[in-house]
Parts: sequence; C-alpha cells; structure tokens
Amino acid sequence: MASTTNSSLALSGLASGLDWTNIVNELLTVEKAPETQMNTQIASYQSKNTAYQGIGSQLTQLQSDITTLSDPSFFNSRTTSVSNPNVVSATAAAATPLGTYSFNVIQLATDAVQQGATASAKPLSATDDVTGVVLSSAGFATPVSAGTFTVNGQAVTIAATDTLQSVFTKINTATGGAVTASYNSATDEISLNSSSAIVLGSATDSSNFLQAAQLYNNGTGIITSASSLGGVNLSNPLGNANLATTITDGGSGAGQFLINGVAINYSSDTDSVNDVLERINDSSAGVTATYDSINDSFVLTNKTTGDVGISLQDVTGNFLAATGLTSGSLVRGANMQYKINNGGTQTSQSNTIDGTSAGVAGLSVTATGTGTTSITIGSDVNTISAAISSFVTDYNAAQSYITGQITPTTSTDSSSGTTITAAPLTGDLDTEDIATKLRQLAGNPSASTSAIKSLNDLGILTNGNDNTLSISSTALLNNAITTNLSGVQDLFTNATTGLATQLNTYLTNVNGSNGVLSNDEANMTKQVTAINDSITTLNARITADGTRLTNEFVAMETAINSINTQKQYLNTYFGSSTASSNAAPQAASSSSSSSG
Repeated sequence: MASTTNSSLALSGLASGLDWTNIVNELLTVEKAPETQMNTQIASYQSKNTAYQGIGSQLTQLQSDITTLSDPSFFNSRTTSVSNPNVVSATAAAATPLGTYSFNVIQLATDAVQQGATASAKPLSATDDVTGVVLSSAGFATPVSAGTFTVNGQAVTIAATDTLQSVFTKINTATGGAVTASYNSATDEISLNSSSAIVLGSATDSSNFLQAAQLYNNGTGIITSASSLGGVNLSNPLGNANLATTITDGGSGAGQFLINGVAINYSSDTDSVNDVLERINDSSAGVTATYDSINDSFVLTNKTTGDVGISLQDVTGNFLAATGLTSGSLVRGANMQYKINNGGTQTSQSNTIDGTSAGVAGLSVTATGTGTTSITIGSDVNTISAAISSFVTDYNAAQSYITGQITPTTSTDSSSGTTITAAPLTGDLDTEDIATKLRQLAGNPSASTSAIKSLNDLGILTNGNDNTLSISSTALLNNAITTNLSGVQDLFTNATTGLATQLNTYLTNVNGSNGVLSNDEANMTKQVTAINDSITTLNARITADGTRLTNEFVAMETAINSINTQKQYLNTYFGSSTASSNAAPQAASSSSSSSG
C-alpha cells in the first residue's frame, strides 16, 4: 500500500508509538470476510455444474441406445447360416425374407487369359558355338553371378568375364574329363553328359550358375536345362530387353498400343518392360500383365471373371507383336453355373450373385467351390437382444448417477453425532423430475394390439427400491424376439406409443442445446461469473481502503513527529535562557567585591 508522505514515517508507531499497521490489517480482514462466503457459493455452483454435465453424459449414452432401438429397420437385422461353407459364403441385408434356400454350384467363374507366344526372348546363342557368349552379357533369364559351384564334388570357379565355352571347359577339367558340357541352340538349353550319375551343387556354392542354367540333379548321367535359357531383361530399355523381336516405338518415342480399347503409351529408349507392365496394370484396361520366366512368355489376365475376351491392337510400334501377345492364344474364362432351390441352371460372369440374381431380395452369395449347400436366413436375435440389454445397462447407470447427485449422505461420529451432508443437487426439482419422467416412460404400457405391451413382457422388471430395471430372464427376452419379433419392434418403435420413440423425444428436449440441463448449466455459470465480479469489486475497494487508512496514519505520524520536533526546540531554547539569567547576578557580585 503506497503512502503519500515520507516513507520513513510509514513505520508503524515510529512517532506515535501506536501499532496502527495491525489495526489497518484487522480492519481490512473484517472487510474481506464476505469473500469466503462468496467462494463457498462458487464451489457450490461449480459442483452443480459438474453434476449437470455428468447427467448429460449419462443421458447422451442412453440416447445412443434408444436411437438404435427406435429405428424399425434395426429389428430387421438378419443372420445367415451356411450348411457347407466350402461351397458358398452369404450375407443378408436388413429385411431379407426369412427362410432356407438350397444352392447347387455346378461351375465356378474363371478369368480369361491371353497367353503370349513362348520363346519371346533371344536364345543365348544363334548357333551351338558359345565361344563368344560372355557370362556378364549373356541373355540368361537370371543373370549369372561370379563365384564357385560344384560338379561331382569338384569346385568350378568362374568369373563374369568368362565365356560360356570356357565354363564348359572348366567343368570338364575339374571333373577330370568325366563330365562334358554343350549348348543346343535349337532348344536354347545346356546339357551335361557323363558315363555315370552326375551330382550337382553343394552347400558352399557361391555362384548361381547351375540355377541360372536350370540344371538340376536327376540321378542320371544326362542333365539338361529344364527350359530355354534366354530371358527377357525386364529392367533394360525396351529396345535392349533381349527380346527375339526388338521392340520399336515408330522412331519418335511415342509408341502406343490398345488393350480393350485403352491406350498405353511407351518409349523404346526410356521405358523398360517393367515400366510398361506396371502402366498396363495401373490402367483401366481391366487386365493384369506379367512375364512368365519359366515359359518365357508374356501373359494378360482379366481382372474380372467370366467368358469375355481381351482385345489387342498395336497402334504405333510393335510392343504387342514383339512380346508375342498378339500371336498368342486366348484361354477363355468360364461363367459360373448354379441352381437355386432345384430350379433351372443359371449363369453369372462373377462368382458373387446379388439378391436380384438369386431371386431373394437382400441376399448376396459368393461361391468358393462346387457342390450343394443350404443357406438359412434368420432374425439376428443376438444383436437385437444385446441392444436391449445395453439400453437397460445405460438406463440404470443414468438413474443411479442421478440418485447419487440428489441424495444426501449421513455420517455418525461419537462426539458430534449424526451429520447430514447435502449432495450437489439435493432439492433440485429439475433433476428429480428427470429421474421420475424416465421411470414413467420406461414403465408405461404400450397401446399395441400385440401380446407384448411392456418391458415386463420381455422379462425386464422395475426395481421396487429405486428407479433401475433388471432383466429377470434372458431366455424370455430371446424367446420374445424369436417368436414375436413384430411385437418387440412395435413396443420400441411405434410412432405414437413406442418406448424408444417417446424416450428419444424426451431426451432430445431435456439434453438438447435448449434443454433444461443446458439452461441450468448456463444459469450456474452466470451466477459464478456474477460472484467473481463481486469479488473483484470487493478486492478493489479493500485495496483502496488500505491505501487510504495507511496514508491517514502516516499523516498522523507526520503531525506527531512535527509536534515533537517543535517541543524539542522549545525545550532547548527555554533551557538556554534560564541558564543565562542565573549567570548575570553572579558576575555583578564579583565586580563589587573587587572594587572594595
């Protein structure tokens, strides 16, 4: 607190001897006393707001359950049971007619395949002479790696710079002339010959020559490559991909071909085979393009099943011709053939048939094998029962929470006796009305003509001690759903008297943006704001009063200090005058005595 006078005099009692600082503090403490009560009120309002918010959360969860149960289509949920799941799988949409249907899958649908011509790659050599075929540049489908491989237990070490003929020579030398090797340009294959069984490879081999040459043990003295060895280099530019027919793009880098009418563009200088295959697969042509290294051929497979063809046309360049696709053959796809309920044979390009094809609205069947099976469509008793049980659980949680917010608690102490403590919303009529209204709506009988007129008919009973519900018999609930689904549906969804319909409307009004809970929360927040404003005003006044009182006491100290200073001066002054008067007569007496 600031002073408008000399700060040295602000020390309490410096001049007056009065401890006025303590007096000022006690006066301000008394003046601040109402703030304690105000803070208590704020805490009370905030507790109420927390309770309102908690009730709102409980009712929101409850309304989620009620929203589900108020939808008539929910009670049309279906389950499917398949007697032979190896033949078909099935799903049923809501309201699919109940019943059992037989299916006989005669033939599955398959996809059409355009099988390109084989031997699309260049052979390793145009002649049987392979003295000029260097391993590093030879057109093996799998590139050969340098290192060591084993023939008849003898190590053969090769380098990338070796020719194929020098490898043959090393095999012969390592085996002491027991094994000879040769190349057949007509079949593009390597042969190993010996008078006794040849044994190839060991666990310590570091070169893949035997695998690249497709030479595998057969227990005899003659081993020949499993298939032609020349392969397409998928990563080289198209013009250098080791194809038997070189791919061209018309010389402009703007090659183009059509698959099912979809244009695929390419450049023989910059695109690789992999680039073009990926471009085909990502297009809307509806096929998957691959290279079969075993058969040395390109393959197009329809992405959809059924007996449909694949159209091919080179526009600019020769990609389709060079890859053997246009000279290949189409392996036709098959349509699915099936019977329903022993009716006539039906066909489908797909292995999945919808309700229209099956003749059962909402039923979808996917065939996975051939044979006969039955599909039973029933009400989804478990899902409906679980939703009703969830409603009961969340209804009880809401009612129990409300009870906890309005019911006082008691405690007993040997010295103070019994103490009753109010809950945050004790006496709150809005909250008590919510609990009462929920109980009334849950217990009201329906006007339905069905045998199911209330929750009691589902085995759901009210508790005589509080506002909660209990499921006395799950079997009774499930039986009601199974035998009288329409009655259960009407109990919850009837537009006028439906339990879920009425509760949904009520909770929207209570817990909505303009509902009673929202209004009560807003009122509590407004009260807290008003009290905080009052506390701010009170503290400002206390600060001003403290400054004023301090300044007044300091002024008093200043005045007293001034009086004390004057008093000291007067005492000093008058004390000096008295001493001078007494000294004069003595001097006169001495003078007289001297002259006598």
